Amino acid sequence: MPFLPQEIIRRKRDGHALRREEINFFISGLTDGNITDGQAAAFAMAVYFKSLSSEECVDLTLAMRDSGIVLDWSKYRLDGPVIDKHSTGGVGDLVSLVLGPLLAACGGYVPMISGRGLGHTGGTLDKLEAIPGYNISPQTTFFQKVVSTAGVAIIGQTELLAPADGRLYAIRDTSATVESIGLITASILSKKLAAGLDALVMDVKVGNGAFMATPEQSRALAQSIVKVASGAETPTSALLTDMNQSLGSSAGNAIEVREAIDFLTGNRRNERLEAVTLSLCSEVLQISGLAETEGEALASLRKALTSGQAADRFAQMVCALGGPADLLERPENHLPLAPITKEIYPSEEGFVTSINTRELGLAVVRLGGGRSEPGQIIDPRVGLGKIIGLGEKVDRKTPLALIHADSEDSVLRVADDLRSVFTVSARAPEESPVILERIASP
Repeated sequence: MPFLPQEIIRRKRDGHALRREEINFFISGLTDGNITDGQAAAFAMAVYFKSLSSEECVDLTLAMRDSGIVLDWSKYRLDGPVIDKHSTGGVGDLVSLVLGPLLAACGGYVPMISGRGLGHTGGTLDKLEAIPGYNISPQTTFFQKVVSTAGVAIIGQTELLAPADGRLYAIRDTSATVESIGLITASILSKKLAAGLDALVMDVKVGNGAFMATPEQSRALAQSIVKVASGAETPTSALLTDMNQSLGSSAGNAIEVREAIDFLTGNRRNERLEAVTLSLCSEVLQISGLAETEGEALASLRKALTSGQAADRFAQMVCALGGPADLLERPENHLPLAPITKEIYPSEEGFVTSINTRELGLAVVRLGGGRSEPGQIIDPRVGLGKIIGLGEKVDRKTPLALIHADSEDSVLRVADDLRSVFTVSARAPEESPVILERIASP
């Protein structure tokens, strides 16, 4: 029978569960334009206040996934599973750049569709665009070809994948409904499942640099994603990880790509970044069947790093997507950093007991490495390096961070604020784990 958009909105507004047919009708209208922006905003607000059941969320996820193409990998005759990871975003979070090549070196195929920076959080696409020539928007068939040969390709979302989500997300952003757990879940999963995945791992951040405001909200989101993805027949697990400090030693675009190259080649590896990356990789290797145990997964990952296979996969991906063939050998030639540098020192001796991670990310935005408004052009050269971690001992000769800026004025604009991001006390804080909790499929 025919449906009326306003009746679907009214039913959800009054707290009724929507039928699959109603959800499919509404999402079809979003895709073809028969649903107005006002109706979409009203629907989002009704869901925000009345929530979605797990069944409704599965139906919404699949409807948005099927609003565009779903990648079919059958003709490529892959000899391993199609797997991926998604993060809720953070500061110094360059995990995707190293995780994708690592999983490819362990037998997986990783069609990673990533986004740009949002607010204080950095975006994988912005980092990749720091690489000269790298094409973040290849044709779908070419994207699949790169994945089938290199084992990994990281690109941006296209209009062909989950277009209904693209429209609904833009409306949520302007109608104060972004924070709905159900809508966040469907948004994330519709894009990921459109890539034709066999398994997925989620990295949900917790802390003062996280997207979700409280640990309870982060846990609720992780539980929702795992349950809905499993309901959509995609094995998924999630890790809650700490974001009370920068994950890597740097924050910016070119500088994070440099750190990723250092990680893959073994020149330097931040311990927290390594712990999160290997834990996420281990999860998805196990749930996809590429490893039976955590020990087996970690052994495979260590071999991929020490043998250089993971670094080689990264190089293959970059070269296939138009980047320089010698990026790993000469990263400084292709990833220049801003010419003005300044080390920031504490005003007293002691231990770093807290870091305002959100403000750390906003300092990068103020340097020009992020966007304060949509469409703004960013400078990939600027950012922060040598970022100190919690618990580390500092004095007036130990820098808290190193600023890379394009002018002295930019340095002055952030230096004092950046110094106040770090709290230094006489006593060292208790050590806190970087992996806080694992949430598995029910």
